[in-house]
Amino acid sequence: MDELAAALDALAGDDLPALLGPQLNQRLRLLLTAQNRLAAEVARTLRQGEQASAAEHDGLKTMQSWLRGHGHLSAAEAARLVATGRALEQLPAVAAAFAAGALTAGQAAVIAPVADPGNLARAADVGVDVAEVDAALAVVAARQPYQKLSEVVCGYLDRLDPDGPEPDPTEGRRLTLVRHADGSRTIRGDLDAAGGEKLEVALEAIVQAGRCAGDARTRAQQLGDALVQLADNALASGGLPMLRTVKPHVAVMLDLDDLADPAPGHGAATMGSGVVISAARARWLACDSTVTRVVMGPDGQPIDHGRTKRLVPAPVRRLLDIRDGGCVFTGCDAPTWWCDAHHLLEWINGGETSPDNLALLCERHHTKVHHGFRVERRPDGRWRTWRPDGTEIRIGAALRPAA
Repeated sequence: MDELAAALDALAGDDLPALLGPQLNQRLRLLLTAQNRLAAEVARTLRQGEQASAAEHDGLKTMQSWLRGHGHLSAAEAARLVATGRALEQLPAVAAAFAAGALTAGQAAVIAPVADPGNLARAADVGVDVAEVDAALAVVAARQPYQKLSEVVCGYLDRLDPDGPEPDPTEGRRLTLVRHADGSRTIRGDLDAAGGEKLEVALEAIVQAGRCAGDARTRAQQLGDALVQLADNALASGGLPMLRTVKPHVAVMLDLDDLADPAPGHGAATMGSGVVISAARARWLACDSTVTRVVMGPDGQPIDHGRTKRLVPAPVRRLLDIRDGGCVFTGCDAPTWWCDAHHLLEWINGGETSPDNLALLCERHHTKVHHGFRVERRPDGRWRTWRPDGTEIRIGAALRPAA
């Protein structure tokens, strides 16, 4: 690893402006090959980590959750890496081509469904030699464009069971919401034909109801507005399931002075997810919302409920949602609605049901802190986590210490 880091340092020192076009192209080809080989090693190491239950060392259940927390990967990217690592075990020819740099991580992910246990079983049932398929796909991936490889894989999977029962359409439904630093979201997903039709009809109904003369929005903007309106309607109806004893809602915390002041107040309000917005945007949200007064103590902490209640009252739970923004266990990205309110000092041992003595923890990590792990909130508001052996769990560790 030290040699790899040293090689990367040397590459970073190259004088790129001094290179001509052909030289840059050749350098890029070599870098892409090296990138593929590194990706293959990541997948191989990841699979070994799964088999060794390496995630448990850091208090997590799966390598997929470890990748999200410690590797800062999106849920979709983490799932794709895990599936690739598993598939390469069953496809040695593809694994060898990947390790040699002839395949990209994206190509390996496209091939991965071939090694899904269900597809391997179907291949065995109809007498398909998966070794031959493996070898053929390695050649196609090395010689053909990405789209062609995708078509070949889909064609193979379709022909595995052409006369079988109609597959469950819901199995192919996927949706990911990627939150960016400014709080905006990028939506990616796949829906089956029926599910996609339902969503389109619902969005189109809102789009058509909102049509008016002079509407200069693009079609994409109209559909984006319709999706948000669909969520507004569902939240306002009051018919959505409860989230950890709390009615689903959009929470915003704003000082009283900023609520009354007409100034824009950039960065003055905090939403339930931790995203910071302007006071003007918060006042806009408050126009048709319930405003709850929260009195803060001299140290800036909300006034607590003492020991009169063991169960966390709704107002305190809302404060925790705003303050913690989800599970506070290091490396976990579970949202607030997956979390319990945990007493840092147990109530039975004298701990108060107050924000100072409470932390949001998902079910898994709530169990972990009752079996040796420990979370602690520092004076600066940051949460830290310790293993049972007393070592601290840290995320985002560099390849090697900075010089």
